[in-house]
Parts: sequence; C-alpha cells; structure tokens
Amino acid sequence: MESRYHEVYEGWKRDPEGFWAEAATAIDWVSPPKAIFDPSAGVYGRWFPDATCNTCHNAVDRHVEGGRAEQPALIHDSPITGTKRTYTYAQLKAEVEALAAVLVDQGVGKGDRVILYMPMVPEAVFAMLACARIGAIHSVVFGGFAARELATRIDDSTPKLIVSASCGLEPGRVVAYKPLLDGAIDIARHKPDACIILQRDEQRCDLVAGRDVDYADAVGAARAAGRVVPCVTVAATDPLYVLYTSGTTGQPKGVVRDNGGHMVMLAWSMWNEFGVRPGEVFWAASDVGWVVGHSYIVYAPLLHGATTILFEGKPVGTPDAGTFWRVIAEHGVVALFTAPTAFRAIKGQDPKGDFVRKYDLSKFRTLFLAGERADPETIKWAENQLKVPVIDHWWQTETGAPISQNPIGLGRLPVKYGSPAVPMPGYEMHVVDDAGHEVPRGTLGNVVVKLPLPPGALPTLWHADERFREAYLAEFPGYYKTADAGYIDDDGYLFIMARTDDIINVAGHRLSTGGMEEVLAEHPDVAECAVIGIADAMKGQVPCGFVVLNAGVTRDPAELEREVVALVRDRIGPVAAFKTVVAVKRLPKTRSGKILRGTMQKIADHEAWKMPATIDDPAILDEIAEALKTKGLG
Repeated sequence: MESRYHEVYEGWKRDPEGFWAEAATAIDWVSPPKAIFDPSAGVYGRWFPDATCNTCHNAVDRHVEGGRAEQPALIHDSPITGTKRTYTYAQLKAEVEALAAVLVDQGVGKGDRVILYMPMVPEAVFAMLACARIGAIHSVVFGGFAARELATRIDDSTPKLIVSASCGLEPGRVVAYKPLLDGAIDIARHKPDACIILQRDEQRCDLVAGRDVDYADAVGAARAAGRVVPCVTVAATDPLYVLYTSGTTGQPKGVVRDNGGHMVMLAWSMWNEFGVRPGEVFWAASDVGWVVGHSYIVYAPLLHGATTILFEGKPVGTPDAGTFWRVIAEHGVVALFTAPTAFRAIKGQDPKGDFVRKYDLSKFRTLFLAGERADPETIKWAENQLKVPVIDHWWQTETGAPISQNPIGLGRLPVKYGSPAVPMPGYEMHVVDDAGHEVPRGTLGNVVVKLPLPPGALPTLWHADERFREAYLAEFPGYYKTADAGYIDDDGYLFIMARTDDIINVAGHRLSTGGMEEVLAEHPDVAECAVIGIADAMKGQVPCGFVVLNAGVTRDPAELEREVVALVRDRIGPVAAFKTVVAVKRLPKTRSGKILRGTMQKIADHEAWKMPATIDDPAILDEIAEALKTKGLG
C-alpha cells in the first residue's frame, strides 16, 4: 500500500497542536486537555498543561472494563529458570492493586519517589504500575547495579521506599541483589523508610528487621483481603517516572517523564509506527531498567491493549541461538524490537540461520532494531533469514519514543540501508555545524531537533532545570542537541553515523566510525565489529578496528587484517588511514547492548578510565587491553 507518511507528517507540521489534540483522544482523561501546549511553562513549554489523568487506569483498568479482562496482558518467559507465566488484564489489575495497597500501607503517596531495583520478573511491572496507580514516581535502577551507583540514585531521587528482590539471574550465575541494596543504603545519605523484598527461590536472603517487608506475605495478605485501591488523579504534567541515564559519572542525570504526553505519544506509536493492533503480541527484548523496557515492554503495549512479553534470557546461550525464534513461535509474536547487537550475536553463532528454520514464524511480521546503529550487513542477514521487513529506528532515553523510523502502520517507505528512515511527527530535524549553521544535504554534522520537543519527551531533568538547559539546549539555541552526528539526504532520510564523541579527526578530515564499521561488517567472516579513534602524533587520530569472527571461523590474523584494510581503502579511501585490525573473542558492552567504544579508546590511549557501571562483563576489558598489547598498542 502507498504510505500515508508524508501526508501525516505535513499535517503535523501545519498544525502541531491540532495533531496532538487528535492523538490525545486515544487516552481516557479525568479532565481532558483544553490547552494543548503552553510555551511559557517549564524549560521549553509543556504539553496538555490543564489536563488530569492516571496512567495505570489507561494501561490496566480501562481494558478490564472494556472487554479485555480475559485477554493475556503480560507473558513472562524465563529460559534461565525454565518457567513461563501469563497474566490476563484482570489478573494484572489484581496484582497491581494488591501491591498498591502495600505501598499505601507503607505511607507512599502522590509525588513520593519509589526506587525499583528488580530483575526481569512480573513483579517489576506490577511495581511500576502500582506506583502509577497511586501517583507515586517510580525510578527503576537496573538490577545488579553496583552499590555506589545505586546510592547516587537514592541520594538524587530521595525515595520513600525501595522495591527489590533477593537476586537476579544471568546465564550460569546468580547475582545477589540484597547485599548490593544493603550496601547502597549504608553509603547513601538519604535513607528510605522501608524496602519490599521479593524472595526468589534461586537465592533467598535475610530481611532487616523493622525495615524490610516480605513481598509475598504483604501482597498475599492484601490480595486475600480484597483491598481496593482507586487510581489517583494526577496532572498530565506530573512526573510518572525518573530514569537515570546509563554510564553517568558523578551526579546522575535523571530524565523526567510526565504522565499525559507520555501516554499520548506511546499510544500513537503502537499502530502508526510499529503496526501492532490491540490484542496482538508484541515483544521488546530489552530490560525494564532501560528506556526501551519502560516504553515498549510496559507502557506502550498495555496502553494499546496489546499483549507484552517480559523475557528473562539472552539472545544466545539460553540455551542456544534459537531462543528468540522459540519465543516468537510459542507466543505468536507479531513484532520483535531488540538491539542490533542481539542479532549480531545470533548471526555469529548461527551464520546460516539453521535455528530459524526449526520454528513456525508464520505470525511474525516485523523486526525492529534500535539501541545501536544497525549496520546494513546485519539488516540484510535478518531480512534473508526471516523474510520480513527489518526496520532500523533511532531514539534516546530522553525522547522516550522513536525520533526517526520507517512507519509500518502509516505504510512502509522504501528502505535505505544505514538509515533509520524519516523523522516522526513531533520531530523537525536539522543538521548543523559546530557554530550552529545548517549544513548542505548529505553533509555530516550535529543532528539537532527544532524546539519544542513533542509530547512524551523529557520536559527537564530531575530537580535540575539549569543542567537540562546546559546539557541539551544551550549549545544550539532553539534546538535540542541529540549529541549524535549524521546527515540528511535529498529524500529527507536521516543517517545517524555515530555519537558526536565517536567522530574521529584524521589529519583534519572528520570521519565517522559508524561508516567504517559498516565496511568491516561486510566481510563474510566478521560477526561483530567496533571502530575507535586512537591518538596519533602525526595525524591527530587514526582508526583502529576490533573484529569478532563468526563461530567456527579460523583465520590467519595477518591475512584477515589485509582483507579488511583493503575493504576500507576500497570503500572509504586512503583518507581513512585505516591500517590496524585487532581480532578479539568479544566486545565490551552495556547490558542493553551498546558497545563501550569510549572505554576502549581510553585503554588504547593509556588514559585513566573508570569501570562503566552498566558493563555486562568487566573481564572483557582485560581481554581488550591484552589484545591491544599484542599489537603493540596497549
């Protein structure tokens, strides 16, 4: 079908307030918005400033009342424990209401903060929704974060209460959460009034008398008593949650998400952008600790009346590279959203796609990739194996929903490899030089968004308006700085090439590491790769490529290096000065799949570096240092 994208996007540009007023009709309001946007409120303006609402009502209660009571709302699939649990919308409401009663009993009320330090279990979702139900502000901290990192978030958000668990599970190991939680509370200046602890059978923990509450006992008692906890009315502009951006040092950056704009944007995106209907099964293979988990495991699918999957496992190793296809086949998933690194890991273990053909994927329609730049080779591999559209899209913790995407519901546009396609309504994109001047089409520069940001994007940082201005708005007045580098082509497609920090300067030429990674990924033996710039006395910086080979590939390293260097010279030219390739077993990543290029660069340049709080496996950095040493670089 012909895409309606251009007509819809132009309609938004002509009348943004009319566009979002129409989108807002998808939400149940306590008092509907009369004003749509107030440019004088907040740092850059506020959406739906006079409306009132409740997010939990929209995600849960209205579906129970509207005929979806017996439809599955949440499916928990844990290959690590070998368990599966399904909750209907009615069962979800019962669980959320019982936990909300326990929170109220502990003195938590409207505007109070609650930190959730949880593994990938249904209770993490119940806790988010229970906070939303009573007007409390949740702040999910990725489960297993070090005690000091958790303590900085406790001090910044000053929670009244913390909900946690005895442990989290990784393939082959149990991560004890309780010692980390207790350690964080000891370090923190702010002390929560209480902690609600979910005991997991894989490793139970001792409870602190007078502070810790057993989740199962307290929630079980509330459920048995049939406690009724009505949804609390909040302003559309009141915070729903605070989410701290990953990898921060010193004072963490708490991204604030409001209730009203967030619901409007997410509800609009589920069909128009992702092409998913109410009642269908949607799977975001992320973690509730990241923004993807907030937006597309929990809130968007439930606001839309879809069924969402919460997956406790990994793309490979739980038990094999076919686990994604098993989940899709068993639960009838129509769309999967995951990070490109997940697919690079699957491709590395199963380059011929043998596992794909073991499962019935007939209901599966679309694969969405985001979180890292999706290199064309990974997209082509997925297209060839799955025979469905593979959609790269781009957004940030700060925006809460896609900035740029190929919109499935509006009708798919032609795919351009390497591009997350076109800006979504709400986003007017520009590319500017360092002085803020617009650059010609096709020219690499700073990617910025014309203000105001749309509904659902952050209005500010938690108790830090000035820091928000400084970090995002000051450098390019009138625009939001994405801190990504890229270009817009003649058809209006956006190409995100790297974080601005990852643009390297080789003898005065600004070159994108993302462009070089694309070329490395074309080599048939390469499963994953990363390019960093390392200091060079002559040229300022020179690129260094790290490659992980496909399973079963054994090569003479010198021969592989020659082939990869020749590929880069052929595609990008001698200007790239690309001469160094380091073969490694694996790349260091955050637990959301982002490659830690900045840390690798510091190791290569002999600079002081700090262990990233979000790293998946710290031992990999020792492997990187050793590999650099063998090349005479470490």
